[in-house]
Amino acid sequence: MVRLRAATRGSALARWQTDHVAALLQAADPGLEVDPVVIDTVGDRRQDLPISVIGGKGVFAKEVQAAVLDGRADLAVHSAKDLPSITVDGLVLAAVPERGDPRDALVGSRLDDLPQRAVVATGSARRRVQLGRERPDLGFAELRGNMATRLAKADRFDAIVVAAVALERLGLADRIAEVLPAAVVVPQVGQGALAVECGVTDGDLRARLAGIEHAESRRRVDAERAFLAELGGDCDLPAGAHATVDGETADMMLDAVLASVDGSVVLRHRAVDDDPVRLGRAAARHLLDDLGGAALLPAAR
Repeated sequence: MVRLRAATRGSALARWQTDHVAALLQAADPGLEVDPVVIDTVGDRRQDLPISVIGGKGVFAKEVQAAVLDGRADLAVHSAKDLPSITVDGLVLAAVPERGDPRDALVGSRLDDLPQRAVVATGSARRRVQLGRERPDLGFAELRGNMATRLAKADRFDAIVVAAVALERLGLADRIAEVLPAAVVVPQVGQGALAVECGVTDGDLRARLAGIEHAESRRRVDAERAFLAELGGDCDLPAGAHATVDGETADMMLDAVLASVDGSVVLRHRAVDDDPVRLGRAAARHLLDDLGGAALLPAAR
Protein backbone atom coordinates (compact mmCIF):
# COMPACT_ATOMS: atom_id res chain seq x y z
CA MET A 1 0.00 0.00 0.00
CA VAL A 2 1.21 3.49 -0.89
CA ARG A 3 0.68 6.23 1.66
CA LEU A 4 0.97 9.89 0.79
CA ARG A 5 0.97 12.87 3.14
CA ALA A 6 -0.93 15.91 1.86
CA ALA A 7 -0.25 19.31 3.43
CA THR A 8 -3.36 21.46 3.73
CA ARG A 9 -4.82 24.36 5.64
CA GLY A 10 -7.27 23.40 8.36
CA SER A 11 -10.49 25.11 7.22
CA ALA A 12 -13.51 23.09 6.19
CA LEU A 13 -13.03 24.20 2.59
CA ALA A 14 -9.33 23.29 2.56
CA ARG A 15 -10.11 19.87 4.00
CA TRP A 16 -12.80 19.35 1.34
CA GLN A 17 -10.24 20.20 -1.33
CA THR A 18 -7.69 17.75 0.07
CA ASP A 19 -10.30 15.01 0.38
CA HIS A 20 -11.30 15.69 -3.24
CA VAL A 21 -7.71 15.35 -4.45
CA ALA A 22 -7.36 12.16 -2.40
CA ALA A 23 -10.52 10.72 -3.99
CA LEU A 24 -9.21 11.51 -7.49
CA LEU A 25 -5.91 9.77 -6.72
CA GLN A 26 -7.65 6.79 -5.14
CA ALA A 27 -9.90 6.39 -8.18
CA ALA A 28 -6.77 5.59 -10.17
CA ASP A 29 -5.20 3.50 -7.39
CA PRO A 30 -7.73 2.09 -4.87
CA GLY A 31 -4.91 0.89 -2.65
CA LEU A 32 -3.58 4.39 -2.12
CA GLU A 33 -3.97 6.13 1.24
CA VAL A 34 -3.72 9.91 1.62
CA ASP A 35 -3.17 11.31 5.10
CA PRO A 36 -3.80 15.05 5.64
CA VAL A 37 -1.09 17.11 7.32
CA VAL A 38 -2.92 20.15 8.66
CA ILE A 39 -0.91 23.38 8.67
CA ASP A 40 -1.93 26.44 10.70
CA THR A 41 -0.92 29.38 8.50
CA VAL A 42 -0.37 32.99 9.52
CA GLY A 43 -3.20 33.95 7.16
CA ASP A 44 -5.56 31.80 9.21
CA ARG A 45 -4.21 32.99 12.55
CA ARG A 46 -4.31 36.75 11.84
CA GLN A 47 -7.91 37.26 10.77
CA ASP A 48 -7.92 40.66 12.44
CA LEU A 49 -5.82 42.20 9.66
CA PRO A 50 -6.30 42.64 5.91
CA ILE A 51 -4.36 40.11 3.81
CA SER A 52 -2.35 42.91 2.21
CA VAL A 53 -1.00 43.91 5.64
CA ILE A 54 0.25 40.46 6.62
CA GLY A 55 2.05 39.63 3.40
CA GLY A 56 -0.44 39.22 0.56
CA LYS A 57 -1.86 36.03 -0.87
CA GLY A 58 1.29 34.01 -0.11
CA VAL A 59 0.40 33.93 3.58
CA PHE A 60 -1.99 31.05 2.84
CA ALA A 61 0.52 29.01 0.85
CA LYS A 62 4.03 29.57 2.20
CA GLU A 63 3.75 27.41 5.32
CA VAL A 64 1.88 24.66 3.45
CA GLN A 65 4.66 24.62 0.85
CA ALA A 66 7.28 24.50 3.61
CA ALA A 67 5.82 21.22 4.85
CA VAL A 68 6.70 19.62 1.49
CA LEU A 69 10.12 21.26 1.28
CA ASP A 70 11.16 20.08 4.76
CA GLY A 71 9.80 16.55 4.35
CA ARG A 72 6.74 16.68 6.59
CA ALA A 73 4.46 16.10 3.59
CA ASP A 74 4.73 14.65 0.11
CA LEU A 75 2.36 17.02 -1.63
CA ALA A 76 0.48 20.24 -0.97
CA VAL A 77 -3.10 21.08 -1.90
CA HIS A 78 -3.97 24.74 -2.40
CA SER A 79 -6.75 26.89 -3.72
CA ALA A 80 -5.03 28.05 -6.92
CA LYS A 81 -6.07 31.62 -6.13
CA ASP A 82 -3.91 31.52 -2.97
CA LEU A 83 -0.80 30.31 -4.78
CA PRO A 84 1.83 32.94 -5.65
CA SER A 85 2.32 33.24 -9.40
CA ILE A 86 6.03 32.36 -9.20
CA THR A 87 6.60 28.73 -8.19
CA VAL A 88 8.90 28.24 -5.20
CA ASP A 89 12.30 26.67 -5.89
CA GLY A 90 12.18 22.95 -5.21
CA LEU A 91 8.47 22.59 -5.97
CA VAL A 92 6.45 22.05 -9.12
CA LEU A 93 2.79 22.70 -9.86
CA ALA A 94 2.14 19.06 -10.69
CA ALA A 95 -1.63 19.03 -11.24
CA VAL A 96 -4.65 21.23 -11.72
CA PRO A 97 -7.79 19.05 -11.44
CA GLU A 98 -11.00 20.04 -13.19
CA ARG A 99 -11.92 23.58 -12.24
CA GLY A 100 -15.09 24.67 -10.50
CA ASP A 101 -16.98 27.92 -11.01
CA PRO A 102 -14.42 30.79 -10.99
CA ARG A 103 -16.96 33.56 -10.42
CA ASP A 104 -17.78 35.63 -7.35
CA ALA A 105 -21.15 35.52 -5.63
CA LEU A 106 -23.25 37.84 -3.52
CA VAL A 107 -24.84 36.60 -0.32
CA GLY A 108 -27.72 38.64 1.11
CA SER A 109 -28.94 40.44 -1.99
CA ARG A 110 -28.68 40.61 -5.75
CA LEU A 111 -26.62 43.54 -7.03
CA ASP A 112 -29.60 45.29 -8.65
CA ASP A 113 -31.66 44.87 -5.49
CA LEU A 114 -29.18 46.54 -3.14
CA PRO A 115 -30.56 49.85 -1.85
CA GLN A 116 -28.77 53.12 -2.47
CA ARG A 117 -25.64 53.47 -0.31
CA ALA A 118 -25.80 49.82 0.71
CA VAL A 119 -22.77 48.40 2.53
CA VAL A 120 -21.11 45.35 0.96
CA ALA A 121 -18.46 43.43 2.91
CA THR A 122 -15.40 41.88 1.27
CA GLY A 123 -11.70 41.67 2.02
CA SER A 124 -10.86 41.94 -1.69
CA ALA A 125 -9.88 45.24 -3.31
CA ARG A 126 -10.46 43.58 -6.69
CA ARG A 127 -14.09 42.99 -5.81
CA ARG A 128 -14.55 46.43 -4.29
CA VAL A 129 -13.28 48.43 -7.26
CA GLN A 130 -15.28 46.45 -9.80
CA LEU A 131 -18.52 46.54 -7.83
CA GLY A 132 -17.93 50.23 -7.19
CA ARG A 133 -17.63 50.77 -10.93
CA GLU A 134 -21.05 49.17 -11.42
CA ARG A 135 -22.59 50.84 -8.38
CA PRO A 136 -20.69 54.00 -7.36
CA ASP A 137 -23.14 54.56 -4.51
CA LEU A 138 -22.06 51.44 -2.62
CA GLY A 139 -20.02 51.50 0.58
CA PHE A 140 -17.64 48.71 1.54
CA ALA A 141 -16.52 47.03 4.76
CA GLU A 142 -13.65 44.63 5.49
CA LEU A 143 -14.46 40.91 5.80
CA ARG A 144 -11.99 38.14 6.70
CA GLY A 145 -12.19 34.63 8.07
CA ASN A 146 -13.23 31.17 6.97
CA MET A 147 -16.56 30.69 5.25
CA ALA A 148 -18.47 29.94 8.44
CA THR A 149 -17.15 33.17 9.99
CA ARG A 150 -18.05 35.22 6.92
CA LEU A 151 -21.55 33.82 6.69
CA ALA A 152 -22.08 34.42 10.41
CA LYS A 153 -21.29 38.11 9.80
CA ALA A 154 -23.46 38.41 6.69
CA ASP A 155 -26.47 39.85 8.56
CA ARG A 156 -24.41 42.86 9.63
CA PHE A 157 -24.22 44.10 6.03
CA ASP A 158 -26.50 44.48 3.04
CA ALA A 159 -24.48 41.81 1.24
CA ILE A 160 -21.14 40.02 1.35
CA VAL A 161 -19.04 38.78 -1.57
CA VAL A 162 -17.46 35.32 -1.61
CA ALA A 163 -16.27 32.81 -4.19
CA ALA A 164 -19.25 30.93 -5.60
CA VAL A 165 -17.32 27.66 -5.70
CA ALA A 166 -16.61 27.79 -1.95
CA LEU A 167 -20.30 27.76 -1.11
CA GLU A 168 -20.98 25.05 -3.68
CA ARG A 169 -18.25 22.78 -2.31
CA LEU A 170 -19.45 23.23 1.25
CA GLY A 171 -23.06 22.43 0.35
CA LEU A 172 -24.13 26.04 0.94
CA ALA A 173 -25.12 27.05 -2.58
CA ASP A 174 -28.58 27.97 -1.29
CA ARG A 175 -26.96 31.00 0.39
CA ILE A 176 -26.06 32.50 -3.00
CA ALA A 177 -28.27 35.44 -3.95
CA GLU A 178 -26.50 36.03 -7.26
CA VAL A 179 -23.47 34.69 -9.10
CA LEU A 180 -21.77 37.73 -10.60
CA PRO A 181 -20.97 37.43 -14.32
CA ALA A 182 -17.27 37.63 -15.15
CA ALA A 183 -18.18 40.52 -17.47
CA VAL A 184 -19.20 42.49 -14.36
CA VAL A 185 -16.57 41.30 -11.86
CA VAL A 186 -13.49 39.65 -13.35
CA PRO A 187 -12.54 36.81 -10.97
CA GLN A 188 -9.29 36.42 -9.08
CA VAL A 189 -6.51 34.57 -10.87
CA GLY A 190 -7.01 30.83 -10.35
CA GLN A 191 -10.32 31.16 -8.51
CA GLY A 192 -12.33 27.95 -8.57
CA ALA A 193 -9.29 25.78 -9.32
CA LEU A 194 -7.14 23.57 -7.13
CA ALA A 195 -3.35 23.47 -7.38
CA VAL A 196 -1.37 20.43 -6.27
CA GLU A 197 2.36 20.84 -5.69
CA CYS A 198 5.09 18.31 -4.99
CA GLY A 199 8.88 18.15 -5.00
CA VAL A 200 10.37 18.89 -8.39
CA THR A 201 12.62 15.80 -8.19
CA ASP A 202 9.86 13.39 -7.10
CA GLY A 203 9.31 11.76 -10.48
CA ASP A 204 7.03 8.96 -9.27
CA LEU A 205 4.68 11.32 -7.48
CA ARG A 206 4.69 13.79 -10.38
CA ALA A 207 3.62 10.96 -12.68
CA ARG A 208 0.87 9.94 -10.28
CA LEU A 209 -0.41 13.51 -9.98
CA ALA A 210 -0.37 13.93 -13.75
CA GLY A 211 -3.20 11.40 -13.78
CA ILE A 212 -5.57 13.88 -12.08
CA GLU A 213 -4.65 16.81 -14.32
CA HIS A 214 -7.50 18.39 -16.32
CA ALA A 215 -5.94 19.78 -19.49
CA GLU A 216 -8.34 22.63 -20.16
CA SER A 217 -8.36 23.76 -16.53
CA ARG A 218 -4.55 23.73 -16.53
CA ARG A 219 -4.40 25.89 -19.67
CA ARG A 220 -6.79 28.41 -18.17
CA VAL A 221 -4.92 28.59 -14.87
CA ASP A 222 -1.56 28.84 -16.65
CA ALA A 223 -2.82 31.81 -18.69
CA GLU A 224 -4.13 33.61 -15.62
CA ARG A 225 -0.96 32.96 -13.61
CA ALA A 226 1.18 34.19 -16.51
CA PHE A 227 -0.86 37.40 -16.50
CA LEU A 228 -0.22 37.96 -12.80
CA ALA A 229 3.46 37.05 -13.09
CA GLU A 230 3.90 39.59 -15.89
CA LEU A 231 2.33 42.29 -13.71
CA GLY A 232 5.11 41.69 -11.24
CA GLY A 233 4.89 38.44 -9.31
CA ASP A 234 1.96 39.11 -7.02
CA CYS A 235 0.84 42.63 -7.75
CA ASP A 236 -0.71 44.36 -4.74
CA LEU A 237 -3.02 46.35 -7.01
CA PRO A 238 -6.57 45.16 -7.64
CA ALA A 239 -6.18 42.73 -10.55
CA GLY A 240 -8.04 39.77 -11.96
CA ALA A 241 -8.11 37.50 -14.98
CA HIS A 242 -10.60 35.02 -16.41
CA ALA A 243 -9.51 32.63 -19.15
CA THR A 244 -11.89 30.61 -21.30
CA VAL A 245 -11.28 28.15 -24.15
CA ASP A 246 -13.08 28.06 -27.49
CA GLY A 247 -14.21 24.47 -27.86
CA GLU A 248 -13.96 24.55 -31.67
CA THR A 249 -10.69 26.38 -32.30
CA ALA A 250 -8.92 25.69 -28.96
CA ASP A 251 -8.04 29.40 -28.90
CA MET A 252 -8.13 31.03 -25.50
CA MET A 253 -9.66 34.31 -24.45
CA LEU A 254 -8.51 36.14 -21.37
CA ASP A 255 -10.48 38.97 -19.80
CA ALA A 256 -8.21 40.97 -17.53
CA VAL A 257 -8.59 43.89 -15.16
CA LEU A 258 -6.09 46.15 -13.42
CA ALA A 259 -7.13 49.05 -11.19
CA SER A 260 -5.82 51.66 -8.82
CA VAL A 261 -6.31 50.93 -5.13
CA ASP A 262 -8.93 53.66 -4.80
CA GLY A 263 -10.84 52.49 -7.88
CA SER A 264 -10.44 55.80 -9.69
CA VAL A 265 -8.77 53.96 -12.58
CA VAL A 266 -10.12 50.61 -13.80
CA LEU A 267 -8.48 49.17 -16.92
CA ARG A 268 -9.90 46.17 -18.78
CA HIS A 269 -8.73 44.21 -21.79
CA ARG A 270 -9.60 41.02 -23.68
CA ALA A 271 -6.80 39.10 -25.38
CA VAL A 272 -6.96 36.04 -27.67
CA ASP A 273 -4.21 33.49 -28.38
CA ASP A 274 -3.70 29.73 -28.57
CA ASP A 275 -0.77 29.67 -26.13
CA PRO A 276 -1.73 30.22 -22.47
CA VAL A 277 1.52 31.75 -21.23
CA ARG A 278 1.84 34.04 -24.23
CA LEU A 279 -1.79 35.04 -23.79
CA GLY A 280 -1.40 35.97 -20.13
CA ARG A 281 1.76 37.93 -20.72
CA ALA A 282 0.31 39.79 -23.69
CA ALA A 283 -2.79 40.81 -21.73
CA ALA A 284 -0.64 42.17 -18.91
CA ARG A 285 1.64 44.07 -21.28
CA HIS A 286 -1.35 45.67 -23.02
CA LEU A 287 -2.74 46.90 -19.71
CA LEU A 288 0.65 48.14 -18.54
CA ASP A 289 2.09 49.59 -21.74
CA ASP A 290 -0.82 50.48 -24.00
CA LEU A 291 -3.47 51.48 -21.47
CA GLY A 292 -1.17 53.20 -19.00
CA GLY A 293 -1.35 50.67 -16.20
CA ALA A 294 2.39 50.89 -15.55
CA ALA A 295 1.76 54.29 -13.95
CA LEU A 296 -0.26 52.52 -11.24
CA LEU A 297 2.63 50.31 -10.16
CA PRO A 298 5.11 51.28 -7.42
CA ALA A 299 7.93 53.49 -8.69
CA ALA A 300 10.41 50.67 -8.12
CA ARG A 301 8.87 48.84 -11.07
